[in-house]
Amino acid sequence: MPVSRLDARFESLRAQQRKALIPFITAGDPSLEATVPVMHALVAAGADVIELGVPFSDPMADGPTIQRSSERALARGAGLRYVLQTVAAFREQDARTPVVLMGYLNPVEIHGYARFATEAVAAGVDGVLLVDLPPEEAEEANVAFDAAGLALVLLASPTTSTARAETLLGLARGYLYYVSFAGVTGASERLDHDAAGTRLAALRARAGVPVVAGFGIKDAASAAAMARQADGVVVGSALVAVLAEADSIDAAVQAATRFLAPLRQALDG
Repeated sequence: MPVSRLDARFESLRAQQRKALIPFITAGDPSLEATVPVMHALVAAGADVIELGVPFSDPMADGPTIQRSSERALARGAGLRYVLQTVAAFREQDARTPVVLMGYLNPVEIHGYARFATEAVAAGVDGVLLVDLPPEEAEEANVAFDAAGLALVLLASPTTSTARAETLLGLARGYLYYVSFAGVTGASERLDHDAAGTRLAALRARAGVPVVAGFGIKDAASAAAMARQADGVVVGSALVAVLAEADSIDAAVQAATRFLAPLRQALDG
């Protein structure tokens, strides 16, 4: 089996002793037409992996910023078909940058695990993170995704028990997403870098895949602080909020570039 884009990217970063920068954006926001140009702009500004949010009507793990972004995207018609078409369009110019879809179980379950996995891989998707799919109920998805070559990215959090962490580490593909605090996306005031770093170090010592940290990372300083004990960082709400202000494709591209470039510099510095 060929090495996946995700595995190749993390192997390259490890060889260079660099940390992964993983921006999250909602597909279809600030406009349907802006998503692909923004994805390319993020790569040019230093993104190593892109997490593309699949808009959902009840994004229970997300704070107000991403909830509103999802609502706007859905109002524009950004369903699962649009998301896959967007990835396929991105792949016309970028065959190397991994793309991970982040969303909720319902649209995937309705589609059917095997059909979804096949169509996602055909579009150029490398992994999927389903916030509300517990590992105890993930066997069917795991089998279908493994067969298609699609990584099921799992979540761990500060409340994850040692036994559950072992289960997650045994199932993890691509990378493990560590939620830096118990709460919803965007609540950066709840982020305790020292406590999160201790838990990250413990997870990384046992993990067979890279461990990246997300939730509460909003700027260069918080990205650099969390990256000390992680293999990479995910930044979402702060970027989504900046993009929401853009009133054109060019404005969205410029906003994405201005936001991400300092984080890349901080991680490399």
